[in-house]
Amino acid sequence: MLVDLGAVPVGQPVALVLAQNPEPPPGKGDEFGKASPVGLVVIVLLFLATILLVRSMTKHLRKVPASFDEPTGPAAEAGQGAGTAPGIATGTRSGDDPADGPARG
Repeated sequence: MLVDLGAVPVGQPVALVLAQNPEPPPGKGDEFGKASPVGLVVIVLLFLATILLVRSMTKHLRKVPASFDEPTGPAAEAGQGAGTAPGIATGTRSGDDPADGPARG
């Protein structure tokens, strides 16, 4: 149902507002369209899931280092090169070089 808000001066747009029919459709009870306890249960479950996700995220963020910058100083020089095994190239795979030709599956 559309409701006309009355006469409007020339040059201004006419405003129409959608109004809800106050009576329920035929065959439906007086409670049709109202909130139910199921809605409350859904909201409580979503709230609990949010709390659990925030707790999990907080635990994981505590494990993240304060900085991802490369360490500098005498401790970094002593451990330099300790992360790679000799004779193993890092960051390359067979078939990554375009000169090798087309990749085979």
